[in-house]
Amino acid sequence: MTEPVAVGSAADVVLPPRTGPSRRNAWGFGLGTLGRDMAATMVTMFLIVYLTEVVQISNAVLAAITVVLVVMRLFDAINDPVMGLVVDNTRSRWGKFKPWIAGGALAWAGATVVMFSDWGVDGPWFVVVFIVVYLVWEVAYTVNDISYYGMLPSLSRNQVERERIGVIARVCANIGIFGVVIAIVPVTSALESMLGSAQSAWLTLAVVVAVFMLVFQTITLVTTKEQVAGERVHTPLRELFAVIGRNDQLLWVTLAMVLFMTGYTITASLGLYYFTYIYGDVGMYPMFAAILGVSQIGGLLLFPLASARLGRRRVHLLATASCAVGYAVFLLAGTSMLLIGIAGLLLFAGQAFIQLLMMMFIADSVEYGQWKLGRRNESITFSLQPFIYKASSALASGAVGITLIVSGINEAGSAADVTDAGALAFKIAMLAVPLVLVVVSWLVLARRYRLDETRYAEIVADLRLREKAEELPDGAS
Repeated sequence: MTEPVAVGSAADVVLPPRTGPSRRNAWGFGLGTLGRDMAATMVTMFLIVYLTEVVQISNAVLAAITVVLVVMRLFDAINDPVMGLVVDNTRSRWGKFKPWIAGGALAWAGATVVMFSDWGVDGPWFVVVFIVVYLVWEVAYTVNDISYYGMLPSLSRNQVERERIGVIARVCANIGIFGVVIAIVPVTSALESMLGSAQSAWLTLAVVVAVFMLVFQTITLVTTKEQVAGERVHTPLRELFAVIGRNDQLLWVTLAMVLFMTGYTITASLGLYYFTYIYGDVGMYPMFAAILGVSQIGGLLLFPLASARLGRRRVHLLATASCAVGYAVFLLAGTSMLLIGIAGLLLFAGQAFIQLLMMMFIADSVEYGQWKLGRRNESITFSLQPFIYKASSALASGAVGITLIVSGINEAGSAADVTDAGALAFKIAMLAVPLVLVVVSWLVLARRYRLDETRYAEIVADLRLREKAEELPDGAS
């Protein structure tokens, strides 16, 4: 692996004064994640629940949709870098990010509403309509997501400032995520009583979520302003995968986080089923979700302090250990809600740290790629973040679909209909498999990721020297 050239010793590296993004910039970017993560959560976590519990699709249709989700999400994940290339090559009076953020948000909101509409078909035709609607949803999500997070590295080059923006963004995102997670059962139940059908209840909630997404995306569009200008260099299509493939640090982060997020997504996606069919009391799910939301937001707020005191490498180890212990406690908790709550606290607090670290690792890979390749490609580099989410979501969707069929839960009417063997298979899929994936993810980053605080500071210092040299007139010294 090519290592950065040190510019003096670590003690000699001096970062520029922290002028940082304005409050409007940090909060404008952060608040945009609140609405968009509400919309993403509605589909990624609860679409299967809607299809199995409200639409009540058969095992055959569920199997077909599971295959569709895995294939389409993997295909779309592979296309993410292409969208990153399009964004990086965009030139407009509004910049290269905002036109795509706006267009993607509008299409995404519309597709979310259609996703939870009554299509009036079943069997093979249901699968056909699902493919079309889901394809539109995925493309719109990609357009918005690549441009949105591609803008993050342009807001600041300072690691501390990026962490501040990242913390605000992840706190707002988690408010959006857990707002949906906590509300999904009581709100759909209340709406069902008012409207007379579960399908109308879920559609109404989808409309509300879509409106929230558009409102908060508008805040981002109005308030944010780029502060790190990229080079006006066109990246040809033939160099797209070289930009990614030669950024070895980005590739190791991607592999590690796909492993971690696959495990986390399996656990999160099976949560509602766990309380319905294993624990036997779906009313406890909103309480559990509230515990998780508080633990994640608390973890995010503590991250800057932990990072400053311990450094990112030790924070990553601490967070991984917290997740691993959380999974172990959950496996042994039985019907004790106290132990389940403690397990959730440990698991999701650690997960909050790791998701934020992922965002910071990818952001720092932008400068590494610029240093190594001589070109700054924010959107192509950050296209690996939605790739991580989509690839892990695809793998998790396959695991969830198989789990629901093998455990017998898809055809079960209540917890009493689930056999002991089915419950054991469910717990292994929800808790034991993710535990292994979390540990392997940590091993990959611990052994291969090298952009710690000192290395990153050396890279930034060298980039500043290059930029200063390019600014000098010919013949000057």
